[in-house]
Amino acid sequence: MDKYIVKGGSTLSGEVRISGSKNASLPILAGTILTGEDVILHNIPDLADIRMMLQLLEKLGKKTEWIAKNSVRITETDNSSIEAPYDIVRKMRASIAVMGPLLARRKQAKISFPGGCAIGPRPIDIHIRGMEALGTELVIQHGYIWAQAKELTGKRINLLGTHGPSVLATENVMMAAALAKGKTYIEGAAEEPEVAALGKFLNQMGAKITGLGTPIIEIEGVESLHGVEFTVIPDRIEAGTFIAAAGISGGKVHIKDVDIHHLDYPIEKFSEAGMEFELLSETELIAKAGKIRPVQIDTKPYPYFPTDMQAQIMAVVSLCEGISVIKENIFPDRFTHAAEMNRLGAEIQVDGMTAVIRGVDHLSGAAVMASDLRAGAGLVVSTLAARGLSEVLRIYHIDRGYECFEQKLQALGADIERAAQE
Repeated sequence: MDKYIVKGGSTLSGEVRISGSKNASLPILAGTILTGEDVILHNIPDLADIRMMLQLLEKLGKKTEWIAKNSVRITETDNSSIEAPYDIVRKMRASIAVMGPLLARRKQAKISFPGGCAIGPRPIDIHIRGMEALGTELVIQHGYIWAQAKELTGKRINLLGTHGPSVLATENVMMAAALAKGKTYIEGAAEEPEVAALGKFLNQMGAKITGLGTPIIEIEGVESLHGVEFTVIPDRIEAGTFIAAAGISGGKVHIKDVDIHHLDYPIEKFSEAGMEFELLSETELIAKAGKIRPVQIDTKPYPYFPTDMQAQIMAVVSLCEGISVIKENIFPDRFTHAAEMNRLGAEIQVDGMTAVIRGVDHLSGAAVMASDLRAGAGLVVSTLAARGLSEVLRIYHIDRGYECFEQKLQALGADIERAAQE
């Protein structure tokens, strides 16, 4: 187990290239089950979660091969396996995304209940509701979902949950419906760019999907899908993390290989917090620090402020003059990083799903612990500005979602190194 040792106070500057999107890559990898032909994927980030999904695909009869940096070929060797076992699924929630493809093509699925980050309960009832609507019979026993469908049939399905649309459920149902008989209409569909990326991938394989990026997605089922070569979109959350790193360090960072349109609302909020932006093209921008100002943020599904960027902007405004308020509307218990930021000298009070951040003059180095992926990223952002040495423990969470994180920060001038955690 490793940790980061960070000496705060460096002003970040230079260029950083954003990796491919983890949250787009995982369902796209699952979607390769929908065809028996070869699939080549580019811009796949080399992350712990990605390697776990590749391991799962191997269990499901796929041969996976890194053919170049960030490029993977998936070849089918056996189309009879239907089980996503506990030892893999417990480590990565996105494993549930293989259920739809397995049902669509192999007519059966045995899926362990998923694991992942500890950021409050994330039930899979919406996934089950969607699969049942398409004609799946499901039984839950011994920690597994046993599902079978002689034939999937298109239907009008509403996937809205308690906290809004579900990204993974939208993706799961969309993949199942791609090979279903007739038309499926997903109402209350997630509008995230990662969902649209999956839809574009499926369409290039021969699917007939329209309405991507809107609350209603229409899928006309087809007989089969073919192989494809596809490039994954940039990771907007990684880009937002480097924007936060520039802002808290007083720096100026040139961010490349990003889709600036995926960042419209975050840029608006970081601008309110005092940062300045220069949009150079569709794929690059410059983020420059300014005098940090307080903000009010409600996390909401795309196109609004993403819950996955909440910890990072909280780190920045912990140093503002005034009081900021962040309301978390997606996941309960997603303020675990607040107590750790307070160990660095921040003044954050949490009441339910609302955090009140009273800006302080400075942060001081301390040992802090990552409880989940984005909390870990937020803590690293905080330590970049903390006086003295800090340690960020349990960074295996961060490894799940950030490719070469410390190397990219080092290239920008951060004093950060990875070391073994005792």
